Amino acid sequence: MLVASGSAAGAAGMGSMLIWLVAMVAMFYFLLIRPQKKEQKKMQAMLSEMAVGDAVVTSGGFYGIVIDITEDDVIVEFGNNKNCRIPMRKTAIAEVEKPELVSSEPKEEKEEKKKEEKKK
Repeated sequence: MLVASGSAAGAAGMGSMLIWLVAMVAMFYFLLIRPQKKEQKKMQAMLSEMAVGDAVVTSGGFYGIVIDITEDDVIVEFGNNKNCRIPMRKTAIAEVEKPELVSSEPKEEKEEKKKEEKKK
């Protein structure tokens, strides 16, 4: 009887250890792996939507404008000097900012429309 009760306690210990192991793997997945994959997808989408004329920030912290795009590389123009064009990998781009569209409507008309909307 002692051997049977000892093995039953061992089986219960193994079962609880297996549950803890599964819980730890699930926790690692939801806290580490899943957010990293989500961030990678977001970065990949940002780089695929990048177009000529977009303002970018490189991983080194330099601001520039995209001049040309190839499959893996981009040519970025830095500063006001038109001769400062540097080819770099797309992966070196940290942020992309689309240029704002300028409307033909004067600023005063926009402000008046906003005031009218607030009154309603």
